[in-house]
Amino acid sequence: MLITILGIIAGAFTTIAVLPQVFKVIKTKSAEDISMWMFVCLLIGVGSWTLYGIAKEDWPIIITNGLSFIFNGTMVYVKLKYSKN
Repeated sequence: MLITILGIIAGAFTTIAVLPQVFKVIKTKSAEDISMWMFVCLLIGVGSWTLYGIAKEDWPIIITNGLSFIFNGTMVYVKLKYSKN
């Protein structure tokens, strides 16, 4: 039980960690200082963790990494939308 709670806490914090950056980019409409490759790597990582969670039927892994995938995907989208290239 304690291990599950620890996993949920860890997953929750790593899931929400990107949100302040997403909100800032949306608010300022500037993403020039954001590394696209870092977020692409994060997408691959959390996408893989989500698939791993599905294979293991581990809901905390599925939910936290699935949400992370959505949030990091949002960041990639706004990076593409607001970049000046």
